[in-house]
Amino acid sequence: MSRRILNLAGFVACAGLMAYALYAQYELMLAPCPLCIFQRVAVIALGLVFLLAFIHHPFGWGRQVYALLVLTAAGSGAFVAGRHVWLQNLPSDQVPSCGPGLGFMLEAFPALEVLQMVLTGSGECASVDWSLLGLSMPAWVLIAIGVLGVFGVLNNLRR
Repeated sequence: MSRRILNLAGFVACAGLMAYALYAQYELMLAPCPLCIFQRVAVIALGLVFLLAFIHHPFGWGRQVYALLVLTAAGSGAFVAGRHVWLQNLPSDQVPSCGPGLGFMLEAFPALEVLQMVLTGSGECASVDWSLLGLSMPAWVLIAIGVLGVFGVLNNLRR
């Protein structure tokens, strides 16, 4: 299959992940925590890279640029999802207390401080409200974004 069609497939997979995230939020009433929102941003960024690679369909060094962009977006998402899974698996006495919402933090603090506070996590990020086959939603996001990242890098590096 062509590199172009596979990039479109990567975009469709990211759109599917976002569609389920919105379904879980608005139909299942699972409010996203700050780490969930950052994972969504990473999935959207990864999807946009796939879409741009599909539209542009580069040759030569352009393929390597898209592979690097896929690696960056997927790596960022995997980092945040991995941190979220780690928080969810902490013993209950080590879970940080709940903090303010992301909206308040963005209004009240500088961006780098917000990023630090979100990655530190809070009690709301440690709760598991949904699971499938014993894995929480952040664990599934970690798996999905890892697979999509490897797929995207390999696809865009091939001739």
